[in-house]
Amino acid sequence: MTEQNASPELDLSIATGTALADAIHSADQDVILRAVADPALTGDLALALLQRNDLSGAVLEQLAKHRSALGLRKARIALACHPHTPRHVSVPLIRQFYTFDLMKVALSPLVPADVKLTADETLVARLKTTTSGERLTLARRGSGRIAGALLLDGEQRIMRVALENSRLAETSVMQAVVNPSASIALVQAVSGHGKWSPRRDVQIALLRSEHLSLARALAFAGGLPPEQLREILQASRLPTGVKENLLRASEKTTSP
Repeated sequence: MTEQNASPELDLSIATGTALADAIHSADQDVILRAVADPALTGDLALALLQRNDLSGAVLEQLAKHRSALGLRKARIALACHPHTPRHVSVPLIRQFYTFDLMKVALSPLVPADVKLTADETLVARLKTTTSGERLTLARRGSGRIAGALLLDGEQRIMRVALENSRLAETSVMQAVVNPSASIALVQAVSGHGKWSPRRDVQIALLRSEHLSLARALAFAGGLPPEQLREILQASRLPTGVKENLLRASEKTTSP
């Protein structure tokens, strides 16, 4: 008798699960909306649903309220990365993520640019409390924006790894070397770097920095017209003696 009473409950559970599995593949957004509101929806079903790119904002917003389904970490990440997730859902969700989950969001090709920016900004804000090992991984594998921020890291090995990040942009290198907190090690590393030092805009940024050696400064200033060099040096933090040497060398070069 006991076994007969248990069977209908078991059958009902299977039927419910099957109905939900079918519902998340429906072409009808209303059917999907009812499915994501169902308490029986699991994290695995939510994750399968989030593979679809045709979900409406209403469906995704309703799914964000499903605490049980979003108990699955991968489902939370997929929801935040979905291209149609409303910003008022994805942004607060992202700010709760761990370091490497934020990195995944920032690197996902499907994530809207402003959501990626939120992930990057959240990571940058946390760098001071992030472990050395995590920062090293971020320097190697993170977005260009994160690599740029890590050029100013206090550990030289992290700075040097960030300098080799394939996503690092020239503008980030320029901003880093002119930053008042840029280290001598950073300026030296960039000024001798095979990829960055030959670039004219990077050279100009280095001439505006504080720690560039006289030898490298002379090399970078050599191809600049005197007027442009004087303009650059007006906004430069190089020592006065270095500036004077550069100007004298420039005048000699252009003298008849």
